[in-house]
Amino acid sequence: MAVAVATKTAWKLQEITAHSSNVSSLVLGKSSGRLLATGGDDCRVNIWSVNKPNCIMSLTGHTTPIESLQINTNEELIVAGSQSGSIRVWDLEAAKILRTLLGHKANICSLDFHPFGSFVASGSLDTNIKLWDVRRKGCVFRYKGHTEAVRCLRFSPDGKWLASAADDHTVKLWDLAAGKIMFEFTGHTGPVNVVEFHPNEYLLASGSSDRTVRFWDLEKFQVVSCIEEEAIPVRCVLFNPDGCCLYSGFQDSLRVYGWEPERCFDVVLVNWGKVADLSIFNNQLIGVSFAQSTVSSFVVDLSRVTKSGPIPHGLIRDDEPLVPPTPTGSSLRRIYDRPSTTCSKPQRVKHNSESERRSPSSEDDRDEKESKAEIQNPEDYKEIFQPKNAICRTPPRNNEPFPAPPEDEPVTAKEAVKSSQAADVQTPLPNQELVPRPPIASSTPFTRTEPSVIPAARNEPIGLKASDFLPAVKNQSQTELVDEEAMSQIRKGHETMCVVLTSRHKNLDTVRAVWSTGDIKNSVDSAVAINDLSVVVDLLNIVNQKASLWKLDLCTIVLPQIEKLLQSKYESYVQTGCTSLKLILQRFLPLITDILAAPPSVGVDITREERLHKCKLCYKQLKNISNIVKNKSGLSGRHGSAFRELHLLMAVLE
Repeated sequence: MAVAVATKTAWKLQEITAHSSNVSSLVLGKSSGRLLATGGDDCRVNIWSVNKPNCIMSLTGHTTPIESLQINTNEELIVAGSQSGSIRVWDLEAAKILRTLLGHKANICSLDFHPFGSFVASGSLDTNIKLWDVRRKGCVFRYKGHTEAVRCLRFSPDGKWLASAADDHTVKLWDLAAGKIMFEFTGHTGPVNVVEFHPNEYLLASGSSDRTVRFWDLEKFQVVSCIEEEAIPVRCVLFNPDGCCLYSGFQDSLRVYGWEPERCFDVVLVNWGKVADLSIFNNQLIGVSFAQSTVSSFVVDLSRVTKSGPIPHGLIRDDEPLVPPTPTGSSLRRIYDRPSTTCSKPQRVKHNSESERRSPSSEDDRDEKESKAEIQNPEDYKEIFQPKNAICRTPPRNNEPFPAPPEDEPVTAKEAVKSSQAADVQTPLPNQELVPRPPIASSTPFTRTEPSVIPAARNEPIGLKASDFLPAVKNQSQTELVDEEAMSQIRKGHETMCVVLTSRHKNLDTVRAVWSTGDIKNSVDSAVAINDLSVVVDLLNIVNQKASLWKLDLCTIVLPQIEKLLQSKYESYVQTGCTSLKLILQRFLPLITDILAAPPSVGVDITREERLHKCKLCYKQLKNISNIVKNKSGLSGRHGSAFRELHLLMAVLE
């Protein structure tokens, strides 16, 4: 009798050092699932193959860090937006700069290529959305309506609509032909990070930092369903090509959702960390994530993932066979009217006073001359971007699926007995051979230095292996350790850390006891009195989830702690401090300035005097913090963007 051995559902494909400084953005090519582009604080755009460690091409020209990237459908063009607001388009096959587009006044937060025509949409921290004609180097139209940074843009499959998601908690649907907004979807209570069109039906999915995923009907302009059970925000979403389900990338997993009714079909554990983009090819889902200067690529075998049916929410198990998905049936909504040929172009937008067409100038020509493409791997470049058939690249190259890591071969019952006997003499088994780790490649040689900022999350501990902390297995047949034995072994040599964690647990219990009484102010007071920033961060992460918990007297207590958090070396502390400060500025800064500017009242008003005293205290603390924010607004990367946004909100204090 054969012993069946399950294959892996998800695995890490490779890990590379993509830039000489921190990676700030990355994107996958959607047609092949093999092409990867990374943008860094070194102002470069590097092109990779997701399964090869060497950089194919490095694109230069930007003078500020890259904030957003996008690859067109045919994987022939790439567009990159920078921190200064400039946009550059490169032709990958010709290995040269194609266009430089100028017009935005702040960071480029999102980009997307039109599915058929030579158009690019860009969203910025300046709250504007612009549609560009790449051929004529001009802005076709500017869409105004958002009040905060535009984080994600997506064209509809038929190329007639544009969906935008922003930090103002809204998703807007724009009619490209009419040049105006069709509908505004509200319901999210936090910044909306991602938005995606269904490949066939009039359906839109959006994900927010409020830990919800919402599905919107584009015929009735109403919410279809909302998934709000998750503990962490979704980072990226992608519909299955046949539209049967939605894949959602979280920091520690891939979740598969249905929407009528809302349900979770499967949860696949993938410790990819800051996953930034997803792509599907050959029934495999490829995901890419980044941490500092490192980029990791992962593969999920979709043949082992449940995509439909009344499957209860739960973790996927490698040792259980999967039930084949049931047919999805006919569509409940209208289908997109697609053009008859891919050569079709969208209807040109009528120009009005808001149109910002630019003509080529000598300054732009100089920028394009300074921009160049450095081919670092000629063989891969010719294979991917200059195929022998120069007419077209269709049908696409026949890329084989990525192989899963080596697994145990099926063995018979007799062979299993022999192997267990052989374990007594410690004969090495075939499946115990070490799999060589792919080499780490860098686009620019550099000396690794200890980071000044400790990242909030890593895929793996740097320089540590969990096996080093566990007792050696003397008997090869022993596959499990008793929990107590494992914990005692792990604690050896780490008494100091155990004391710290035990103390922190006691402190959190103290704060929780006060919190259970319903007195938020006393809870924060107790956390501050403990004099442990980690406890303050844990508490603020809870309070930040519900803006209604914030009161003026709470601000007077929290602002001094925020000042400490913004100067911390821990990335998670800085993130929490920025989030709390943004909430305070949005909710209370207008109130504070109005009360301080109001003329003195006649008579004695104790309540007003107390409010005035709190406002003066908050104003003084905000002034101190504004100096820190101003100094840090020149930083690069995501922290720099957060501080620049806070600096704009605090402009009234200057």
